[in-house]
Amino acid sequence: MNAESASSSRYAPYKDSVEDDEPLGIQREDVTVTYAQDFGYADIHHGLYGSIMTCIGDVLGFFGSIPCCCCCPNPYQRVGQGSVGLISRFGKCYKIVDPGLAQINPVTESIKRVDMTIQITEVPKQEVMTRDNVSLGLESVLYWRVVAPYEAEYGIANVLVALVERARTVLRNVCGHHTLQDIIENRDAISREIRANITPFTDKWGVEVEATLIKDLDISSDLQKSLSSAAQAKRIGESRVIASEAEVESAKLMREAADILNTPAAMQIRYLETLSSMSRSGQGPKTIFMPMPSHQHQDEPSSSSST
Repeated sequence: MNAESASSSRYAPYKDSVEDDEPLGIQREDVTVTYAQDFGYADIHHGLYGSIMTCIGDVLGFFGSIPCCCCCPNPYQRVGQGSVGLISRFGKCYKIVDPGLAQINPVTESIKRVDMTIQITEVPKQEVMTRDNVSLGLESVLYWRVVAPYEAEYGIANVLVALVERARTVLRNVCGHHTLQDIIENRDAISREIRANITPFTDKWGVEVEATLIKDLDISSDLQKSLSSAAQAKRIGESRVIASEAEVESAKLMREAADILNTPAAMQIRYLETLSSMSRSGQGPKTIFMPMPSHQHQDEPSSSSST
């Protein structure tokens, strides 16, 4: 009993279930976004012809759903992950389905798949004029995705072409309000400004622009030489300023040192150091003539007169 109690106090009890524990990792409900929507057009009839075609499609779809029947169209269509399906009946879209297996009428209905993942599109190089009248070539990249599949598919003829052309126009307008130096130094801020100007148009197209990046700046060789010369002149000017400041500081320090060394105590120290160095130089006997300080000359007449 003592051994069992000791082991139970040392080790935590084993749990067969993890109902009380928090889930680990990414859960399905955290990443699943549904776009499924029914517009309510399924009950609209198209007369006798529509009813006949619907019945024929149902019959063909029934036989097509049998795996061994290859002569009839399959009514089940696959929608891949990252896409949605737009189902149309007699040319009219009436339903949006999520990724998975969707059933349609093979005669009266059709399905269009719309990619909902983030797309990367390069904006072709174009010439822009900056505020300081400098011409340069710009290449940019768009990161965008479809957020409203119905508007992106049926609200505009070609959303990709419209997006690229709008990006080119906005890029020219934005860069025209900035100087070349601003474009070179503040690419991220200009990219955010371009995105903010594109967003009002893309919202109506069912598209969201995630980011816009200025990929490359093409500057002419003459302009590159002038910029290099200006940068070199700036560096030379900065070095001269630093050298001048150093000379000023050196002059200040030398003047302070001269003021300090000009005191009688400092002169006496230098005098003794000179005598010490003279005594250590050379070999043999030496004769050193020591000048008498000026204050001693002034004291001698007074002393002689007193005697």
